[in-house]
Amino acid sequence: MASNSIAPGGTYLSHKNAPVLPPPKQKDAWWERLRRSFFGTPLSAFLTLLSSGLILWLTPDLLRFVLFDAVWNAPDGEACRVPGAGACWAFVWHKLPYFIFGSYPEHERWRVVVTLVLGALLLAWLLWPQKMGKHPDKPFAAALLFLVYPLVALVLLLGAPIFGLPMVDTDLWGGIFLSLVVAGVGIVVSMPLGIILALGRRSSLPVIALASTSFIEFVRGVPMITVLFMANFMLPLFLPETVHIDRLSRPLVGVALFASAYMAEVVRGGLQAVPKGQYEGSAALGFTTWQSLRLVILPQAIVHVIPGIVNTFIGLFKDTTLVAIVGIFDFLRTVETARLDPVWAGPTISATGYLFAALFYGTICFGMSRYSIGIERRLAERKKGRVA
Repeated sequence: MASNSIAPGGTYLSHKNAPVLPPPKQKDAWWERLRRSFFGTPLSAFLTLLSSGLILWLTPDLLRFVLFDAVWNAPDGEACRVPGAGACWAFVWHKLPYFIFGSYPEHERWRVVVTLVLGALLLAWLLWPQKMGKHPDKPFAAALLFLVYPLVALVLLLGAPIFGLPMVDTDLWGGIFLSLVVAGVGIVVSMPLGIILALGRRSSLPVIALASTSFIEFVRGVPMITVLFMANFMLPLFLPETVHIDRLSRPLVGVALFASAYMAEVVRGGLQAVPKGQYEGSAALGFTTWQSLRLVILPQAIVHVIPGIVNTFIGLFKDTTLVAIVGIFDFLRTVETARLDPVWAGPTISATGYLFAALFYGTICFGMSRYSIGIERRLAERKKGRVA
């Protein structure tokens, strides 16, 4: 007969055999997960029903405008002016070269295509996921993308008579490719500059810490439009009269500085999340300060804040539309200009152009978000494998 007893120290012991329990479920059925996600509480059930009602109410009209009543072919734009017509996708197709290249000379647009394709291939090479382990080709891909590619792109887009490429003034640049240029420069410059500012803000030297903190707080305390105006109109005032800054370079500087301030705060959060023992352990191994930062601290800090970094990149990509205020013909500015064409003066032209712009920005931002989620999942699997 089983009995209970009290062990020395007051610990309660039971001599009964524990009942045999069934093994835990490995995975719930899909309907159970669906019920728990959408109808788990009365509030979630109410919100689910309300959202479903709104979707059912709006979807028919949206499909009718986008697909069923849409105009797909209108050589002269007349079909888009018919009362009751839906989205004029013929307008988008007719203006697509202008949306992509802006006013870039038509016979030189192959240079833009080569630049975009080359950049996409290098970016895919760098970001393509691989199995665990070292990847000796990744540093080479990063060097090509961040060091060699910008020079090649500058020569191709701007021109170089020595290579037989005529010069193309930046006033003619525009459209999607210019938005990608502004976003790419902002992302590439803001990441290293943000790391430097974050390290400077945590520096033990008061002068460096004060300068970094002042810059970060000043830039974060003003709207991006103000930064763009300052870069466009005030930056030349601080330079000698003999130094001329290109009209496109000024907003590029403003975008990069603005994004670097926000990136610095994201990286600083990652640095604070690294345990103090990592600093002490690297010092115990004889690492110098820069070796410790490069090999131990920064890799962990950046992993901690991947969602924040991607969120900053997404915000920067969307904020590129603000450069139109200082006279840069980005993608959204080309849409606004194209819809004023009297040939396409239909009632749905503006809505179609802005819908196309929303689809473009939404697709790019959604892709960036999904990639970051994939990176987080792979890092979690690697961490779980190391723990196991």
